[in-house]
Amino acid sequence: MDVGEIVRQIDDEDELKKSLIRVDKLIDVEIDVGRMLLFDQNSLDDCLTNSKRDQYLKALTRDNVQLLVNKLWELPTERVDEIIVAKLPAPVTILPREKRLPTAKKETKWESFAKLKGINKRKRGRMVWDEELKKWIPRWGYKSQDETKDWAIEVPDQVDPFEDQFAKRVKAKKERVAKNELQRLRNIARNSKGKIKAIGLMPTKMPNDRNDLTVQMTAARKSTASMGKFDPKIKNDTNKSSGKKRKFESNFKSLENEKKQNLNILNKLSAAKPLVDKNRAANLEISAKEAKKLFIFSFIS
Repeated sequence: MDVGEIVRQIDDEDELKKSLIRVDKLIDVEIDVGRMLLFDQNSLDDCLTNSKRDQYLKALTRDNVQLLVNKLWELPTERVDEIIVAKLPAPVTILPREKRLPTAKKETKWESFAKLKGINKRKRGRMVWDEELKKWIPRWGYKSQDETKDWAIEVPDQVDPFEDQFAKRVKAKKERVAKNELQRLRNIARNSKGKIKAIGLMPTKMPNDRNDLTVQMTAARKSTASMGKFDPKIKNDTNKSSGKKRKFESNFKSLENEKKQNLNILNKLSAAKPLVDKNRAANLEISAKEAKKLFIFSFIS
């Protein structure tokens, strides 16, 4: 066995491996290891691009990927679950955003009040222990403890003993739900853009002008069952309900007026622009015939 030959073969294999991972560039490439990006500013070879485009692009891609992999192997590594993991540094390249930055939401009425009074928000748990059922139940929502479902209610001493406590609880719950919904709508209206008419329960502080007051009064008048027809009149009220009233012609009129009306309708119909342009349609038909003749002539020749 020739030991020298074996050593020469090993050296040749090492040189071959080094030549595969060694890539030379005229202009050094820029590598952002944090984002695993590589920027190659070297110009392309026009001859190879025209003659052997696919092979040239594959070789160029392979060299650039090899440079990026060589840079990754220079990073410090660690073993996690029998896998070697490299620690990437902080990225340098700033990527553009796809969408604009989100705008900060405006504070609700409660949030502004809590901030003014120094009230800190404490998150309560979703589940609460029920002593009667001896299990954890949701504080609100599905399968929660509903006070309106109690089969017996103790009547306090200071209230009327004949008062229906079940109906009182149901009414109080409906009022709480309506109050929360009204507060939610007020927050939406307060944070929305543009002016909002102060009609009904809309949360505007003061009417903008006289027109707003007129609109509110008109809406209040028409909110009754009779649409304000049988409501008592307000003293010294000069505002009239807005809106246009339709005018209908009388069913009994002379023949001359009816004849003039029909003639006006016929004149408008006859003076209207036709739906089909005759000149354009004739031109299209002539051009189609000419194209057909040209096709037949070229086919025969």
